[in-house]
Amino acid sequence: MQCRKCGAEIADKALICYRCGTATTEAKYQPAPLPGKGAFASRTLIVTVLVIAVVVLIALYLRGVF
Repeated sequence: MQCRKCGAEIADKALICYRCGTATTEAKYQPAPLPGKGAFASRTLIVTVLVIAVVVLIALYLRGVF
C-alpha cells in the first residue's frame, strides 16, 4: 500500500505512515468542538490586563508616586 500523503510504500496493516506520520484511515470519532472558545479567550485577556494594571498601580502607590 502507498501513503496517501507522501507516496511511501507501507505495510498493508499499517496504521500510520512511517515516513510522514499520516494515518492510513480516517478517524472513527472526531473530538467534540469546544463551546464558546472565542469568548473565553477574550475574557481571559481582559482579566489578565486588569490584573497587570492593578499590580502596576499598587507598585506605584508603594513607591509614593500617588
